[in-house]
Amino acid sequence: MAERRRWDTDERGHGVADGRRLEPGVAELAAALREPDWVAEEPEAHLLPNLRRACERGTVGLRLDGTRTEPDGTFVVELHWPGPQGDVRALQGAVYALIGEVAESATYVRQRRDPDATVYEVGTGMLAPDTSFAPHGHVLVLRVTQ
Repeated sequence: MAERRRWDTDERGHGVADGRRLEPGVAELAAALREPDWVAEEPEAHLLPNLRRACERGTVGLRLDGTRTEPDGTFVVELHWPGPQGDVRALQGAVYALIGEVAESATYVRQRRDPDATVYEVGTGMLAPDTSFAPHGHVLVLRVTQ
């Protein structure tokens, strides 16, 4: 059975190695995400000013349309991308630049699609080895419409 192509011009069907090198750090962040009370309070005070400033400066190319904090502490950010429809790389660049405005020492990002938005799930925080303060973090959902 032939291996599935990984992209349109892929002729190998497989990679050259695994990614185990990153596994310990990924496991550290996953463990932190499971810690009770790890998600910091008041994302409106800790995250929103940087996100708003980046959008207002125009450096990320996104418009901030609204925010809300879910009962589990997730900070949902509604954004609009006025860029070219279907330009996934440009959209990703804009979103990653915005994430960079609030990213801490460990960050997870996952892009998903729903019927009316591109959704980026973000977990970012300071892990015990990386801070002299108590470990803490944030969970964001960035919903981008066009």
